[in-house]
Amino acid sequence: MKNILVIGTAGQIGSELTMKLRENYGSTNVVAGYRKTMPSDDVVQSGPLENVDATEPDRILEVVKKYKIDAIYNLAALLSAAAEKNPQAAWNVGVNGVYNVLEIARENNCAVFFPSSIGAFGPTTPLDNTPQDTIQRPGTMYGVTKVSGELLSDYYFKRFGVDTRGLRYPGIISNVTLPGGGTTDYAVEIFYEAIKSKKFTCPLKAGTFLDMMYMPDALDAAINLMEADPSKLKHRNAFNITAMSFDPEIIAAEVKKHIPEFKMEYDVDPVKQEIAESWPNKMDDTCAREEWGWDPTFDLPAVTEDMLKVIGEKHEKGLI
Repeated sequence: MKNILVIGTAGQIGSELTMKLRENYGSTNVVAGYRKTMPSDDVVQSGPLENVDATEPDRILEVVKKYKIDAIYNLAALLSAAAEKNPQAAWNVGVNGVYNVLEIARENNCAVFFPSSIGAFGPTTPLDNTPQDTIQRPGTMYGVTKVSGELLSDYYFKRFGVDTRGLRYPGIISNVTLPGGGTTDYAVEIFYEAIKSKKFTCPLKAGTFLDMMYMPDALDAAINLMEADPSKLKHRNAFNITAMSFDPEIIAAEVKKHIPEFKMEYDVDPVKQEIAESWPNKMDDTCAREEWGWDPTFDLPAVTEDMLKVIGEKHEKGLI
């Protein structure tokens, strides 16, 4: 039986990952760690809850000892656009926080999951079929923190034997928790606006391709990697994973198949556009497929159908 601490439970991935982990390992064995924002009611009511800040190592250590934690999923971060507004805070959470978790894991024999991102790449990285091992010179503080986290995780495995594992997530599409300050957020917002107003103003230009993934696949990827046979992991950290790649025109066309009157216009956000253009059009996820069996379930048509169904039901009930 594993005892797990999730740091960043109130975030887009953390809220759903916590529930999935409790489903898999038992509610009492998964501690939901939050900082300022309270997690969703289902997280709060279904298992242990602790105030945990990645930048406060003494508090992390207290919780690790209290619950005899075996594995830490460290999801604390400021997303790309938000990090550009406050790069100092992004560094503190995304680098100092990662170091704190790794040090505590080293001292207490914990495994660590670290989510990296397509943001770890930059404008000099190959944009098409981006290799697993390639140049990484990101132009954002978010990207800098993700590359730093990848390197720190590799170092702690090689130097101290800490069981570190991680993924480079693409944009995540979810119908449960809204994203907060990411460049790929439009791929979630478009579904909500399609249901509510039948129109959407896109902050990225037509032709801006980005890797994306549906939340159920993102959750399975994290858990399956942590469960994988370590002897087969040549990389361990920062595995490229993707399920689909599209631009705003393609996703809008999918929405129109279900809502013919849907219309999309553009009001390009220069900060988000510059970030998006420095990220891959599509990553090569061969290493993840070969080393631990990565195989996503959802493609864009399946995502579109499910998102519109779930959000439509919420709208009918007055929940959004």
